[in-house]
Amino acid sequence: MEQNEKQTMYRHSMSHVLAKAIKSLYPNVKLAIGPAIENGFYYDFDNLNISQADFEKIEAKMREIIARDEAFVRKEVTKAEALELFVGEPYKTELINELPANEKITVYYTGNDFYDLCRGPHVENTKFLRGFNFKINRVSGAYWRGSEHNKMLTRIYVYGFVNKEDLKECLRLEEEAKMRDHRKLGKDLNIFMMSDLIGKGLPIWLPNGFLLRRALSDYIMDKELSLGYQHVMTPSLGSINLYKTSGHWEHYKEDMFPAMERESETYVLRPMNCPHHMMIYKNFMHSYKDLPVRIAEIANDFRFEGSGNLCGIERTRAFTQNDAHIFCRPDQIKDEINNVISLILDVYKDFGFKNYSFRLSLRDKKNTAKYFGNDDLWEKSETALREILKKSGANFYEAEGEAAFYGPKIDVQVKSAIGHEVTLSTVQLDYQLPERFELEYVDEHDNRVRPVVIHRAIFGSLDRFTAFLIEETKGNLPVWLNPLQVKIVTVSEKNVPYAKEVEAKLRLNKIRVSADVSNESVGKKIRNSTLEKTPYILVLGDKEMGEGLVSVRARGSKDTTTMPYAEFEKQLLSVIANKQ
Repeated sequence: MEQNEKQTMYRHSMSHVLAKAIKSLYPNVKLAIGPAIENGFYYDFDNLNISQADFEKIEAKMREIIARDEAFVRKEVTKAEALELFVGEPYKTELINELPANEKITVYYTGNDFYDLCRGPHVENTKFLRGFNFKINRVSGAYWRGSEHNKMLTRIYVYGFVNKEDLKECLRLEEEAKMRDHRKLGKDLNIFMMSDLIGKGLPIWLPNGFLLRRALSDYIMDKELSLGYQHVMTPSLGSINLYKTSGHWEHYKEDMFPAMERESETYVLRPMNCPHHMMIYKNFMHSYKDLPVRIAEIANDFRFEGSGNLCGIERTRAFTQNDAHIFCRPDQIKDEINNVISLILDVYKDFGFKNYSFRLSLRDKKNTAKYFGNDDLWEKSETALREILKKSGANFYEAEGEAAFYGPKIDVQVKSAIGHEVTLSTVQLDYQLPERFELEYVDEHDNRVRPVVIHRAIFGSLDRFTAFLIEETKGNLPVWLNPLQVKIVTVSEKNVPYAKEVEAKLRLNKIRVSADVSNESVGKKIRNSTLEKTPYILVLGDKEMGEGLVSVRARGSKDTTTMPYAEFEKQLLSVIANKQ
């Protein structure tokens, strides 16, 4: 047996040990499911209320069960026998009732007093689990079968590894993740806030966060303008008929906010921008000589994410997409997608992203009902993207079931500092929406023909991109992006006029600067600025004021360098211009 298969089997066996331990400690709980997952396993329970204070007790009971050398015994039963075994267990009963009447059902016993509905496999005896390394990670809510229409259950996550060093590394990464958590850092750095009174998943961007968003928006819009994109602004809602035409209402309405009716009209908050951009294209007559037409927008969108999926600004109900749609001729597809890939790589170079790969996201051919359009167009789109990736020499892999409902896409998967894989950029090839919106251009033979649409987002959403940046940098954002680039600290009150003079000069150069002229000690002012993760602290005393100098402390350094103000200004502007 391969190591991965062995570890999966051990984790699955441990999930049964966990369920038995919980049932022993809390007899009134109801069992749901408990699979092996990456880094461990989990089990879902109903009628269970525990906290971190209970973890040690639960782990002790699990070790007690393991120490008993209890056998895992597989038994085949009929559907009727299974229903009798699991009387009083509604979640198991639901699963059993969905099985065919004549299907043999497997049940695994752990000792004589616990059994669970399961296909296996498992270790032969709990004695094989004695050296297994595990630790309860967390407890959270989880909807039964992942549907928000079902009851919220209690899920216990457990880390589990055959190798002790793997568990240690996992726990180290967990601590590292806590230090990088954008929710904590975002609060500490006054980037964003949340309020249940405003609404779950609706972030409020504070002044520091708005400065950061503006810097990101200006950066990507400047790049797009240099590449021939035209920026637009469209409404954050639209007629329901717009989304019926695009197919979103039929295929995506469960993820949209409810429709709003006024004066016999029905509107919805938009989940994405493509329908609006289709109508902008349709508003004008186009010749083949006009193409490609590149329409871009920094646009606010809304999706009703389940409350269990919300996570700071990484996953929200209101977010801002760096979105664009390229309307082109079929013979332009290759060049346009290659241009988008080049833009992505250029952006990643500026941000220092190096650990990434391309994923070709295809539809699930076994479940085509959730996609619209015909098979020929899907095959055509998928083949085109595959050939472009192959010819580009990009490192890519294919993933069925990850396509958008209207077309396949290229996703760029970036590995984070703690090993998580995050989708940042996407490129989608779409023959479907031009058909649905009856888009046209006049070709060289004066025939009206359909354009092809390329959907692309470089940042994805500004919100998720910001969350990723905060976690990658531990809040030490690049100087050019940092909401506050320079903090001026005065030694005494008589140095305030010089501080104001230096502050004014920096502002004239569009440097984001603030002066702390309070009566606090210099040491405390520096500590406060350090906690704010300010890239540069300027300490101004009598010597600096008398000679036109600044004493500079760079972020992460305890050393101070004294230099003429003009020299500091020149160096700072160079750092910002070069995005160092």
